[in-house]
Amino acid sequence: MDLTSTAGLWLAVVLSGLYHGLNPGMGWPLAVSASLFERRLSALWLSLGALSFGHFVAMLGVLLPFSLMNVLIEHQREIRIGASLIVIVMGVYLIITRRHPRFLTRIPPQKLALWSFFVALAHGAALMLVPIYLGLCSFENLDNGHRAAGILMKTTMLAFGVAVCHTIAMMSAGGIMAYSVYRWLGLKFLNRGWLDSELLWAFSLIIVGFIGLLTSI
Repeated sequence: MDLTSTAGLWLAVVLSGLYHGLNPGMGWPLAVSASLFERRLSALWLSLGALSFGHFVAMLGVLLPFSLMNVLIEHQREIRIGASLIVIVMGVYLIITRRHPRFLTRIPPQKLALWSFFVALAHGAALMLVPIYLGLCSFENLDNGHRAAGILMKTTMLAFGVAVCHTIAMMSAGGIMAYSVYRWLGLKFLNRGWLDSELLWAFSLIIVGFIGLLTSI
């Protein structure tokens, strides 16, 4: 499948959601911790719901400004190149710093939605979607003849669609991981040879940014 086609880009939205969901840095271990602490399975699903909501709001918070920029049709190529470069820079920054922002530790554990929102922003999870989203916008056949309001409506609805699709995939993958650890694998699973997820995440941002850059030129 051509990843630059509409179907390929929507597949990328889903795959990025699955990837975010599987990444322990996005919070599913906190859902396991909450369910074990409260000794009830329902706490796991409530925690996952809060994490997903925060993640969804973060996605929209980043995508919607770019939907406004798409009104500038004649500069769409420059916008896509700029967004890809931002994603690459974010990945390089994470490789250099290699640590969680300190302010995240000040968020109370019970405020999972707020924590998830800031984690998605601080680690560039929302930025990772931008090149994919802008690629989808290029298939909307927008031109200078369209009214700005019509363009904005299309790109805004597309941003909501991308955020919803991505978040559902993210919650599904994270939910499977959290439930598996809670029900069968146990906490020892979390200590077994996880890859350096921070480094892997940073390189993923760089790769997505370069792909977005190459498809924009």
